[in-house]
Amino acid sequence: MELDRVDFQILRLLSENSRIQWKDLGKQIHMTGQAVGNRIKKLEDSGVIKTYSLIVDEMKLGLTFTAFVIIYMKTANHDSFISFIQERSEVVEAHRVSGEACYHVKVKVESQEQLNLFLDNILEYGNYALYLSIQEIKKRNPVTTSIQ
Repeated sequence: MELDRVDFQILRLLSENSRIQWKDLGKQIHMTGQAVGNRIKKLEDSGVIKTYSLIVDEMKLGLTFTAFVIIYMKTANHDSFISFIQERSEVVEAHRVSGEACYHVKVKVESQEQLNLFLDNILEYGNYALYLSIQEIKKRNPVTTSIQ
């Protein structure tokens, strides 16, 4: 799908507030709500818009620890590890990486005890290095930075 300036405006406004009414979005870009709705439907159907999400303040949920776990696998069979990672609610992001390690995993937990239990389970698959976040410096929405 070829995107034009209006599509990028719609994506930017939706990324700022995905609950905005089509009519209100249309006012901001000088289109009718119905025309905006048609554009959004095309963006969804073509896969440009994959999903709508909710950003939650994790600290208010009690998720006070953010850890980055670098995993060095013991085996070449990664399928069971990938299944394990996908099932764990404390894993918020996971990447297979090149270099010395195999995976970088971002974890959010309520306590050191919960983190220790997670790390104990990781040992079934391999060794790890652990880095604790002491301050989040920047968080970006990948959509808005690429379409401004």
